Amino acid sequence: MKKKLVLLLCLTASFLLAQKPCEYVVNTTDSIGTYKSLKDYLMYEKNFAGNSSFIFFTLENNNKTPIVNLTIIRKSKEFLPANCLDSNSRIFLQLNNGKIVTLVFSGNENCGSLIRDEKGFDNRLLAGTFTFLKGSIEDLKTSALNLMRMKFLSEVEDFVVKKEIQSELNGKIYQPETLFIDYLYCIE
Repeated sequence: MKKKLVLLLCLTASFLLAQKPCEYVVNTTDSIGTYKSLKDYLMYEKNFAGNSSFIFFTLENNNKTPIVNLTIIRKSKEFLPANCLDSNSRIFLQLNNGKIVTLVFSGNENCGSLIRDEKGFDNRLLAGTFTFLKGSIEDLKTSALNLMRMKFLSEVEDFVVKKEIQSELNGKIYQPETLFIDYLYCIE
């Protein structure tokens, strides 16, 4: 009996230590409802031959609906093709346990914005809101990510989810593989 109790306490302690403190950018309740938003979290970064790509997720809760806001930033001195989001757009998250979780785009068709900066770089910014399919959140709480597939209007792109990224953009260290394990509880 003592062994079972010790095992239970160890498992509970490891689960509690796995979650990180919630760092809200917005946490408000008013007459319209409740809205919570965590900081942007870097999921993918690539810098190669003068081209840069960044993918950020922001976990949010809008009136008890957990959502993921996606932001993709691409930077280059060469032509940057547009990736558009439409009603058929999806984010597929492959977990280490073999399951695949699907996030569904919930906005209007969007091809982003192209902005030229003072250094002559073209910056393409694409943002969209994705919702969870019913029952998929539980899998994200218990298993790390290993692959992310994004289905755009006219193409599909795969991204390997790293265990840890030290961002060249801001120098911070991110652990995208465990984003949902560490922070999903903040928006439930």
